[in-house]
Amino acid sequence: MHLHRILSFLWALRSPKFLLTKSSKRSASCSLSSFLFSTSVLASSPSSMASVSLDTINPKVLKCEYAVRGEIVTLAQALQEELKSMPGSHSFDEILYYNIGNPQSLGQQPITFFREVLALCDHPSILDKSQTRSLFSADAIKRARQILDQIPGRATGAYSHSQGIKGLRDTIAAGIEARDGFPADPNDIFLTDGASPAVHLMMQLLIRSEKDGILCPIPQYPLYSASIALRGGTLVPYYLDEAAGWGLEVSELKKQWADANSKGITPRALVVINPGNPTGQVLAENNQREIVDFCKKEGLVLLADEVGASQLFIRKMSMFLKRSSTSFKKVARSMGYGEKDISVVSFQSVSKGYYGECGKRGGYMEVTGFGPEIREQIYKLASVNLCSNISGQILSSLVMSPPKVGDESYESFSAEKDGILSSLVRRAKTLEDAFNTLEGVTCNKAEGAMYLFPCIRLPEKAIKAAEAVKTTPDNFYCRRLLNATGIVFVPGSGFRQAPGTWHCRCTILPQEDKIPAVVSRLTEFHRSFMEEFRE
Repeated sequence: MHLHRILSFLWALRSPKFLLTKSSKRSASCSLSSFLFSTSVLASSPSSMASVSLDTINPKVLKCEYAVRGEIVTLAQALQEELKSMPGSHSFDEILYYNIGNPQSLGQQPITFFREVLALCDHPSILDKSQTRSLFSADAIKRARQILDQIPGRATGAYSHSQGIKGLRDTIAAGIEARDGFPADPNDIFLTDGASPAVHLMMQLLIRSEKDGILCPIPQYPLYSASIALRGGTLVPYYLDEAAGWGLEVSELKKQWADANSKGITPRALVVINPGNPTGQVLAENNQREIVDFCKKEGLVLLADEVGASQLFIRKMSMFLKRSSTSFKKVARSMGYGEKDISVVSFQSVSKGYYGECGKRGGYMEVTGFGPEIREQIYKLASVNLCSNISGQILSSLVMSPPKVGDESYESFSAEKDGILSSLVRRAKTLEDAFNTLEGVTCNKAEGAMYLFPCIRLPEKAIKAAEAVKTTPDNFYCRRLLNATGIVFVPGSGFRQAPGTWHCRCTILPQEDKIPAVVSRLTEFHRSFMEEFRE
């Protein structure tokens, strides 16, 4: 049938109207190409569609979920398009994305020193121009020269060593050593495109089958449940104690560890997120010591997600919270545990804190307590991706070695950093107080991260309304909130939560001058929602 259509088309080309000019010949040629393409699509589409369906793709992909960019965000993006094409079509004029820790998309400005160094590294030919000295700080110029000298070929567009540029790893290791007071080896550092690839790499290394379990906090950041699902492992949940400020009880770890073993599941690692995401809490150091002892006793790898653990932010928060954060590696070393005693992997990123460079995709993991044969396998997995991006590598080194007293950029750097952190503290307190004034809502403090995770006690009528539309009650609440106000929260069910409880995650990132309007919109919506579904 398709051959007959092609022959008919070619016969038509012999008509005199196609033989007049070069342009008509070109037109005919284009028409033939288009026709052949459309015909080939028609011929191949049915078999192509049949070969890939939800029944034939990897079932682990279907099991994987990532709520931070899920249904509510998709609906928000559709509303945003409506607002652009039909201004005034809703009672609000903008979408406020409180769903994800993406600081610069919400107005946070990048740190000048970091961007100056990046610009100079990416365009080194301007380093020797006279105008550069009037546009860039002297220490930024000096640092760019130092970094370029460490990059093979002085080219930020070239591949690097699969662990990252050695000189940058030296800088990061020195920063870790200065922070913790214990030695750090640059060969333990693996630079990655943000923390997520490092988490995926470790899950790939540790999980052999569904009989391997990873102990994860509930609520948890959905990166972990997604990564475990994709690798075919089993998530072993341990529940944080909301009544105790999202505390981590070792008795709960022991209970869940024993329960997993009774089911034939072998726990391989313990994930600890500190500061908490989505919960925002910071663990006390004595609690960290208990966790380290538990991991050592049970032979678990301690996977320490310390993304967002900006000591500066936490110190600002501790002005009224009296809480600070310590790395798990420092805790383990201070307890006298060395490389042969416990395996600790720390994940870090440049995406959060006062730097907020999400789009630059910079991060690293520090891998300690593994033998050379396992390190070789970790390196092999890293090398499959060739290397992380160079801008992210540079930023990771800058975050761990910012301007110091006496440097030309120090005062401006300190002013920018302190301004951002002080504002984050005020925003966190304002939103926390606002949540706690709402009927049926309680919200713990954000002690060191940019998230709040309020608990919402919904009326039974609202829960039944959610069931009627086949969704969870917290998703129902967040959807209604979005449609009424343009505010985007993430339903707590996307992070998992204790049975019978409902939450939402809210970042503290929208600019400070927008917070009062957000609080007003939220308060009005919540009052109306509770009245509508009151028993």
